[in-house]
Parts: sequence; structure tokens; C-alpha cells
Amino acid sequence: MTEAYLRERLVSLGKRLYERGLSPGTSGNLSVKLADDSAWLTTPTNSCLGELEPERISKLDWDGHLLSGDKPSKESIFHLAYYQNRPVAQAIVHLHSTYASAVSCLRHADESNVLPPITPYFVMRIGKLPLIGYRRPGDSRLGDDVARLAPDYSSVMLANHGPIVTGQSLEATVSAAEELEETARLFLLLRGQDYRVLETEQIHELCAHYGAQWPD
Repeated sequence: MTEAYLRERLVSLGKRLYERGLSPGTSGNLSVKLADDSAWLTTPTNSCLGELEPERISKLDWDGHLLSGDKPSKESIFHLAYYQNRPVAQAIVHLHSTYASAVSCLRHADESNVLPPITPYFVMRIGKLPLIGYRRPGDSRLGDDVARLAPDYSSVMLANHGPIVTGQSLEATVSAAEELEETARLFLLLRGQDYRVLETEQIHELCAHYGAQWPD
């Protein structure tokens, strides 16, 4: 996967998310590591995911310095924190998608996991989803917040903001972010209903067969 290829994939997958209504306006940002781990690519500040241009994608080093392309998103700080503290993460998707953002605005009795294990695919692709307390967008402290949780969680929810999802490829991460949005939609549809969640044994089976992570 060359840098040119990854730039094109950021454009095409950004457009996919935009066309699905998961990144309104200039919200959300994507990033991916280069294949040789020499640097990483992220979407520029104030860019619409539906109108990205390959040559304008921001290229940064591992100290967060811009190497080429446009100025990066102000939220690149938590992308960098995730990469530095979760080596298996190869790509990151942050969205302001409607249902996940709605969940981020709710009060939760258990902030260590804000969505229940409704479906096996949520367990497999996301795992437990802890809430990070509210910070203004671009607050440098978000990097520290993410760094504390990154080793143990592939994804987190930012209070009154939206989700951050990581994965082992750009394609897998985009799919996981879409799965999270669908789970949030189901959760909100089921609120007030007597719904089932996966039992502990069923979750352990998913962990054993598919490598899902669901810390006890």
C-alpha cells in the first residue's frame, strides 16, 4: 500500500461516510499509518469528508509535525495519542454521526461502557466503549485522556461529541465506525423496551473465536 494509494482510499472512504450522512458539514476526521510506519496521513482541518483531495491530505511525523499537505485537523492530537499508545491501531475514524453522538450526550450509569452488547458484531468490531468526559474540540488534554484508555480499548466515546474508532486497516476501521453507528441507533430504538443483550458466555465465545476484546 503506497502513500498515493492510501491518500486515494482516504478520499473514497471519506466520501462513503459523507454520503451515508455520517459526517455532516466539515465534521469528522480520518487517519491512517503509512505502510512503513514512517509517518501518517490525516484529513485537513475544516475539510468536508465528501470533498477530500488526495494531494491536500496532511502528512505528519510521529511528533505531530506537518510534513506535507494542508494543515491537519485540530483533533489530530487524539489520533496521535491513540497511535502512540495502541501500536496495533493502523487507522482511526472520528465521526459526529447522529446516533452515536446522541448516545454521547446521554447520562450513563456506567461510563466504562456506554453501549450494551446488543449484537455480536458490536462486540467483535468495537468491544467495550468507555466515555471520556467533555473537553472542548481541540483541547490538548484530549490527547492525555485518549492515551490513558488506548492500551485497553479500540474505541472510545467523547462526551457530547462523538466516537473515536481504531482498527487494523483503514477499511476495517470505517466498517467498525459504521457498525458502532448502527448499534447506537438500535440502542436508542430499544430504550424503554425489554430487550436482550448477549450473555457473558456468548461474549466469551466471540472473544475465543474471533479475537474480540471485552474486558471483564
